[in-house]
Amino acid sequence: MRIMKFVLMAAIVAAPAITFAQTPAPAAQKPSIAQRQFNQQRRISNGFRTGQLNRRQTARLERQHGSIHRQMRMMRARHNGRLTPRDRRILTHRQNVASRCVFRAEHNRRVG
Repeated sequence: MRIMKFVLMAAIVAAPAITFAQTPAPAAQKPSIAQRQFNQQRRISNGFRTGQLNRRQTARLERQHGSIHRQMRMMRARHNGRLTPRDRRILTHRQNVASRCVFRAEHNRRVG
């Protein structure tokens, strides 16, 4: 009888721990398109300020981000202020390309 109580208590104590251990961690929420735009703009500014980007590189990256922003505004205007899933996919792809451009420009050893 004592052994049964011990096993029962061990099962009661271990069950929540096992269940909790198997629960997947919640996925980190992706930043919004506007938040990514802000973060990349900050990366460009920091790169110029620290000397990793020269004036020409900074101007080109700023132009690229301006183009993405204009496209986002046009897409929102077409759909009553909302972005369709297709629009989000297009903008996310363009932001990925722009992010790679920022990284490459910052790490190409050309200083201003």
